[in-house]
Amino acid sequence: MLDLAIIGGGPAGLTAGLYSTRGGLKEVVMFEMGMPGGQITGSSEIENYPGQLEVVSGLDLMQSWPQQAMKFGLKHEMKKISSVVKNGDIFILTADDGSTFESKSVLLATGSVPRRAGFKGENEFFGRGISTCATCDGFFYKGKEVAVVGGGDSALEEAVYLSKICSKVYLVHRRDTYRAAPSTIEHMKKTENIEEVTNVDVEEVFGDASGVTGLKVKSKEDGTIRQLDVPGVFIFVGRDVLNEPIKNEDGTFICDTDDQGQVIVDLKMRTSLSGLYAAGDVRIDAAKQVVCAAGDGATAAVDIIDFLG
Repeated sequence: MLDLAIIGGGPAGLTAGLYSTRGGLKEVVMFEMGMPGGQITGSSEIENYPGQLEVVSGLDLMQSWPQQAMKFGLKHEMKKISSVVKNGDIFILTADDGSTFESKSVLLATGSVPRRAGFKGENEFFGRGISTCATCDGFFYKGKEVAVVGGGDSALEEAVYLSKICSKVYLVHRRDTYRAAPSTIEHMKKTENIEEVTNVDVEEVFGDASGVTGLKVKSKEDGTIRQLDVPGVFIFVGRDVLNEPIKNEDGTFICDTDDQGQVIVDLKMRTSLSGLYAAGDVRIDAAKQVVCAAGDGATAAVDIIDFLG
């Protein structure tokens, strides 16, 4: 019987493993198919993690985290958890290989992945001029022109954020209306160095060995092609929450979620189902930052220790 089962091995899961084992829990297992570290290990440069003065890769930043957590007793199972159900006071976790585990509490820290837009060149230049995080990568384009693709709140908010760093921001959207809140739209329209490029489809992003050099958009009205010469393209067309483990066979969830499948939690990362917690990008209103995910994991672990008495 486990005290705590952690599903996911990113910053939230690892920090929860560290705090829970150091706080006295004996049987804590982190379920992660690959090497722990999370999505941040794919980032080439990290310069905004507190206390990390030198610019390092995401892989280097996360390198020592698993070792530190396992020093206090965290165990790592290289299994993918496909379902979680609660039977009385006990959670039953089933892995893809059919093996099952019982636990007194569960932390879901599976995260989310940016949704791809699907245009030509997106996969080729992802991470080499194409980004899904303005907070992470905006600084690299200081004083330069960039493009933002999307029409929701995130796209408009990030366009405004980038406008404070970059000389100009092209806001590229396939419609001529936005799905963002009226106040967000108003704020964007008042920002002088944002140019709206609407009612267009992105034909392709192109570049060379050094990365992105521009993108081409096609007008839906007359079919004309326009080229935007930018070294950076930021894509905000939504995220896919990795919530499969808590989904019932009928498509509902074992706890409350919002209409996008993000897990609803309180300030202690508790879900609507007693003993089930969620931390990091899988939860509502996540900031999508390593330091915030780590804070979530610590917050959840502290409360789990109290929950288990």
